[in-house]
Amino acid sequence: MTLTLYFLRHGQTASSRDNVFCGAGLDSELTPDGQKMAEEFAAAFGQVPWKAIYSGPLRRAIETGKPISDATGITLEIRNELTEINYGAWEGKSVELVDRDFHDDHTRWLEDPAWNAPTGGETATSLAGRVLGFVADVTRRFTDGNVLAVSHKATIRAALCGLLGIELGGLRYRLGCPVGSLSVVEFAAHGPLLHRLGDQAHLDSRLRELPGT
Repeated sequence: MTLTLYFLRHGQTASSRDNVFCGAGLDSELTPDGQKMAEEFAAAFGQVPWKAIYSGPLRRAIETGKPISDATGITLEIRNELTEINYGAWEGKSVELVDRDFHDDHTRWLEDPAWNAPTGGETATSLAGRVLGFVADVTRRFTDGNVLAVSHKATIRAALCGLLGIELGGLRYRLGCPVGSLSVVEFAAHGPLLHRLGDQAHLDSRLRELPGT
């Protein structure tokens, strides 16, 4: 038996649809389509024998985790380590506005987000430290079975970079993680093994084709 960790990105929000920076500083709710994504995940994975279901503390993650929690009767456990990166002064702004108003910081961040934070925000190195702390806790608690973590795009990417040995500065350019998608890592004898990345197969075709990030 092995431990399998499922990372589910939250469903669509207005911010993801409109491609604006939305991190720990914005507590966005799901759109109706985002809620549908959560419900379709629950329908597809409600029969999985979950050992635990975790969620970040932001509303969009909790709303995504609630249908699978309700379907299985497993309590949704809130973990702060699963929250999104803090975008600081960029929260709620479009890429175009950020590049105009914080051009130098934005350029440095694009080149290497591992060590360059959004203005007043969080580096990817800090983000990786906290989410990998969560993963370490899960692997101590469970030696086998299935565990679900409902989280966010940058947070999931940072976790996967750390687990798979991918250079953290490239997290934005190496790993896809669309809304409502699932990424799955098995902790096998030879270390973490990626089984799925950014998989939206549980969503209907209309939801998979929605615009946004």
